[in-house]
Amino acid sequence: MTIPGAMMDELDRRLIDLFAHEPRIGVLEASRRLAVARGTVQARLDKLVDHGVITGWGPDLAPEALGYPVTAFLTLEIRQDASEHGGHDAVSRHLAAIPEVLEAHTITGAGDMWARVVARSNTDLQRVIDRVLADPAIVRSSTVIALATQVPYRVLPLAHEAADR
Repeated sequence: MTIPGAMMDELDRRLIDLFAHEPRIGVLEASRRLAVARGTVQARLDKLVDHGVITGWGPDLAPEALGYPVTAFLTLEIRQDASEHGGHDAVSRHLAAIPEVLEAHTITGAGDMWARVVARSNTDLQRVIDRVLADPAIVRSSTVIALATQVPYRVLPLAHEAADR
């Protein structure tokens, strides 16, 4: 369940901003900085978590710093008679078992599924692609290698937009 944007107010936006920039700040310090009661901060955080706006508190990790500087996007075509092979759900489980697959989405258009993967090198990317293609329901893949990140994954601007409405 997600919270409609209209239910987010300026305090929610300020709270999200604060924890996005300083995730280890703590509820008490957040209440001091925002000049609201500690209970208010905790209640707002609980509401944002309960409604699926805040989905995690873990650290953001950089694949490059972990030794995976190559990012690629794979468009996968899944066998149309995939019922005997398990279909999209089975392919999703297969992809989830590959650590280098960062995310996968069912898509419209020329392909059936899109996956963002990382690798240690361009040569290692071939190993990752081969592992992805090991699922019998995947017919083929087309790959695009990312050269540079122009806009990193972000959601904070959406929180600002939702609070402004």
